[in-house]
Amino acid sequence: MTDVLNLLQSSPFAFTTTATVIGLMVGSFLNVVIHRLPRMMQRDWNEQAAMLLEDATLADCATKLRSANDIPHRYNLVVPRSSCPKCGHQIRAIENIPVISYLVLRGQCATCKSPIGLRYPVVEAASGILTGYISWHFGFGLAAVAAIIFAWSLIALTVIDFDTQLLPDSITMPLMWVGLLVNITGTFSPLHSALIGAVAGYLSLWSVYWIFKITTGKEGMGFGDFKLLAAIGAWAGWKLLPLVILLSSLVGAVIGIMLIVLQRHGRNVPIPFGPYLAAAGLIALLWGGDLNNVYLGLFR
Repeated sequence: MTDVLNLLQSSPFAFTTTATVIGLMVGSFLNVVIHRLPRMMQRDWNEQAAMLLEDATLADCATKLRSANDIPHRYNLVVPRSSCPKCGHQIRAIENIPVISYLVLRGQCATCKSPIGLRYPVVEAASGILTGYISWHFGFGLAAVAAIIFAWSLIALTVIDFDTQLLPDSITMPLMWVGLLVNITGTFSPLHSALIGAVAGYLSLWSVYWIFKITTGKEGMGFGDFKLLAAIGAWAGWKLLPLVILLSSLVGAVIGIMLIVLQRHGRNVPIPFGPYLAAAGLIALLWGGDLNNVYLGLFR
């Protein structure tokens, strides 16, 4: 083990290559998280509501809903094994090699030939590429490992938000606490800056939410967005929050206008903001200092 660590530390190529392979494998697991976590949340909400109301009818509805969605009683991120939603064929290890298996199977189930969503290899490839780049960018050490975990979390949050317009607390809250712990030694930001960043990140969007709601009577964003920006602030520090908000707002506005122009979205159809926050947060962690200098230099 010592020899392996020495090799990874002394050889940027070995470290980057190893990290990329690990990133591809983790990308496969992220697909499981993206698919199962929202369903697990829905199941828990139904069961908790039934328990709180002590309503047998509601409890029966929750059971029926679980059956309708093919959710077994024992269902989590590990159990049951992944299978084809059409024919039930359990995915073998040889069929679960990131990206490669998708190409070999030509994007189809090995048994029933039902199409496999393109998202699966895209998530795996994105995880591998980002993991490899981050390992090269930071080099061997705590900063690279921490930033990789940050990126994996943002990938999962991005796709879940696109699908369900939810940003699960089970990801955003631990992400915030881990960011504060990582910055105890000032890995990405001094601890006091990270702490202020977490508070300011939450309160800034919380304030916008209430101003918009009081003014228009509508909800402009979800509470998950507050928590995600708090997590980003905990990682990058408060000085980069204006950059994150600016980048995410610009990208969100451009994409939102494009969707409306292309008539894929009506004006009243909500567009998730979490993916743009996630992209801006990752950019800030990687290049925030340089971008901030350019941004501030425009006002000098």
